[in-house]
Amino acid sequence: MSWILLPSEVRPDHQERIGPKANVLSLMAREGFKIPDTLILTVGAYNAFVNDGGLRERILLELNRKSFKDMRWEEVWDCATRIRNMFLKKEIPEPLKSYLTENIQSQFSNKALTIRSSAPDEDASGSSFAGLHESFVNVRGTSSILDHIRLVWSSLWSDAALLYRQEIGLDVDKSQMAIVLQETVTGNRSGVVFSQNPSDETQVIIESVYGLNQGLVDGMVEPDRWVLDRDKKNILSHKPAQRDYWVMPVDTGVKMMPLPEDYSGRPPLSDEETSDVCKLAFQAEALFKTPQDVEWTIKNDMLYVLQSRPITTLSTGETQDKRAWYLSLHRSTDNLKALRNTIEETLIPEMSQAAKEMAGQDITVLSDTELANEVRRRWKINQHWVNTYWEEFIPYAHGIRLFGQFYNDAMLPDDPYEFMNLLVQTKMASLERNQLMEDLAAMVREDRQLLECLQTGGPLDVDSEFKKKVDQFIEKFGDLSCAVTGGTECATDTRPLFKLLLEMTVNPSSLASRKNSEDAFVLQQRFLKSFQGAKRKEAEELLDLARSSYRLRDDDNIYLGRIEAQLLSAVKEAKSRIEHADRRKTQPAGLDDLISVVQDFDYGTNIQKVSSQKMENRGKVNPRQLVGQPAGPGLSRGRARVVHHHLDLQDFKLSEILVCDSVDPNMTFVVPLAAAVVERRGGMLIHGAIIAREYGLPCITGIPDATTLIQTGDEITVDGYLGIVTLGETGLGKPGGDDLKENSVMDFEGT
Repeated sequence: MSWILLPSEVRPDHQERIGPKANVLSLMAREGFKIPDTLILTVGAYNAFVNDGGLRERILLELNRKSFKDMRWEEVWDCATRIRNMFLKKEIPEPLKSYLTENIQSQFSNKALTIRSSAPDEDASGSSFAGLHESFVNVRGTSSILDHIRLVWSSLWSDAALLYRQEIGLDVDKSQMAIVLQETVTGNRSGVVFSQNPSDETQVIIESVYGLNQGLVDGMVEPDRWVLDRDKKNILSHKPAQRDYWVMPVDTGVKMMPLPEDYSGRPPLSDEETSDVCKLAFQAEALFKTPQDVEWTIKNDMLYVLQSRPITTLSTGETQDKRAWYLSLHRSTDNLKALRNTIEETLIPEMSQAAKEMAGQDITVLSDTELANEVRRRWKINQHWVNTYWEEFIPYAHGIRLFGQFYNDAMLPDDPYEFMNLLVQTKMASLERNQLMEDLAAMVREDRQLLECLQTGGPLDVDSEFKKKVDQFIEKFGDLSCAVTGGTECATDTRPLFKLLLEMTVNPSSLASRKNSEDAFVLQQRFLKSFQGAKRKEAEELLDLARSSYRLRDDDNIYLGRIEAQLLSAVKEAKSRIEHADRRKTQPAGLDDLISVVQDFDYGTNIQKVSSQKMENRGKVNPRQLVGQPAGPGLSRGRARVVHHHLDLQDFKLSEILVCDSVDPNMTFVVPLAAAVVERRGGMLIHGAIIAREYGLPCITGIPDATTLIQTGDEITVDGYLGIVTLGETGLGKPGGDDLKENSVMDFEGT
């Protein structure tokens, strides 16, 4: 099988070898369309790479660690990160490397190249992988070209691509990748044209920007937009853009720069050029007999086709796929900077203000009708911020991903998560909350009278320093009554807080056990010293973005929880009035409305519990070891505390091992007490993993049935290095023995 084909050598039966994107370009070239100088790397080249040294088997092993359908998107990202690192660490074997080098140099000499994916299942009928695989523009030098070929191959296993393949039912294990190598055509105008508007079959849509298409594709450069009539071909409307920036080639890669002033005052296309682009779209549609999405550029008045794909989002009345959401997780550096400003300067202050406004309202004085309307109002506010969380906060987590890729590409670490060591010790709201709790516990520990007061439930001295600090804590973080009930009860009740403080007084617990800052500093210096000039600045910016993203990955739920708590407090007031009304002979006006709103929302009635059926599995399956993903290094042995519901947190004891479905950010106040964390859900970026790493605790995520196979009181050993939980006694010694102390954490760097 040939590893490289020219467009002129492609036959009709080659699509499975080269993918639809390469096949389309080859056909268009033979039909007289102007395309850049092109070579096609077949799937044979990809297979030669992954079959060498057992890489294919390692990929499949990674994919089958856990049932794919049971993976959350965070777990899929972890899986994709590990696979990508495999590609980065593996050299292209001989003779493939020599063959590619010779052909690339012969075809392109020293020209800059654009490297595009062309997977056989990409852009197939009924699906579109547009944007889900990586492409690179303006890559120079044979060595760099070969490196980027590996990155395009690895994007076959990106989180977005894997999720989409699962959604549309493709066999992930059989995925392959071909690649299109094109000379980078540096057009001064570029864009896309839809021969049929996905939402209106009577229209054609053209979007155009100055410079390269990368700015439009990444969403960082606003395009001019034309709407044309499909039948008459005349322009129906033109929406001008701001025209502030364009994307142009630099020494290697591309960069967004201010648009020259003489361009900003006029649209990138004349009416005649708009007509030419429209004509191009119809020619492509006629060739492929289906509406087309064509990417193009203009250089020296020559109209080039860069790629063409069928439009798969035409209105059919069916629910659209989630590809757009998968794509939303991936943002450019400039996009993340803008998103950060929006989140930190606008969204968080607005969330805080909304929570403060609701907290300051005395809902007890409202009539029943007014209270019902207030519940509805708070529901809308809460829903608004939940939607904002998914649309803005979750995509901002890509700052961590982007930095991770940048770090791994540059440093080629053996551990693909080494970069996470640079993100710890950030100023998280949950850590601030926990530190304040530890300060309060220290005051109790040093004052026997105060200790006895908390133990007996006696009144606090209103003028005491402790009471003042408790009030300050409650004002900022609440009294934990909402957190320990999972929102079923949100009342002014300091008992949960005081119960936790009493447990913390048994033994000092502080953030001193967190990762050594000196080690993180050395790692940071080694990383930054790898770059010079503009690349050094880019590295510093990405690290800063990643730290902000890492912090907000946890903090956002704290802010969101304050909004929800105020909604639930209104619901509680409504329920209280309904209960009191039941004892009266006459019902006040407006009660029916109150009953209706409570029934509609039904808050706090569905407490999650383990089903008896699941508990039966405990007797049928008695595994020795449970395997998940290592998310925090360390080794710990202790008794498990399985948390099925927030109410279980009230009984958490010092040095127990927290076992749960997932650690909600509002649950992280118990982590200073924990010896380790085990979660059913997986991911290096889930809240439990983040907070565990901050405290230097062993952590394992992604263990199926962890909360049913482990029970409270079980003696377990957590190996955060290997991702293994061992049930029962180990060769490390019995509980309380000298080899490994019960409820202890082993502090060493390897096993």
